[in-house]
Amino acid sequence: MSKDCIIRIERIEDYPAAAQKFIAAMDGRRIFAFYGSMGAGKTTFIKSICEEMGVEDCINSPTFAIVNEYEGGKHETIFHFDFYRIKSIAEVYNMGYEEYLYSDAYCFIEWPELIEELLPEEAVKVEINEEADGTRTITIEKKD
Repeated sequence: MSKDCIIRIERIEDYPAAAQKFIAAMDGRRIFAFYGSMGAGKTTFIKSICEEMGVEDCINSPTFAIVNEYEGGKHETIFHFDFYRIKSIAEVYNMGYEEYLYSDAYCFIEWPELIEELLPEEAVKVEINEEADGTRTITIEKKD
């Protein structure tokens, strides 16, 4: 695994440009696992990515629904997951996770550490860290 891209966000106004850089670095990949502590900006960043991909729907955290589905500007399906509230891996099996992750749709996953054993091998790790000064550092790691 190699660190392919590092994006820094200094202000809230930087999110759209950071999302554009992220999209440029996606390199045909479809499944992205977003790691970061509570409040690091995972949902905010995913919202910016979806907006830059042409989603016009209301984009919010699927904390209670577990998954939200959006349509991008090029009629691409985007699934946004938040596994924070799952209590067991059986819940993920019961929701039919395979239909989402193996659908060729874009999948943006918050709290992937709770389902790591189910993530496809090609999932891209995206780590968001909040620095002491409030800036965010986003590290994208792709498997070769």
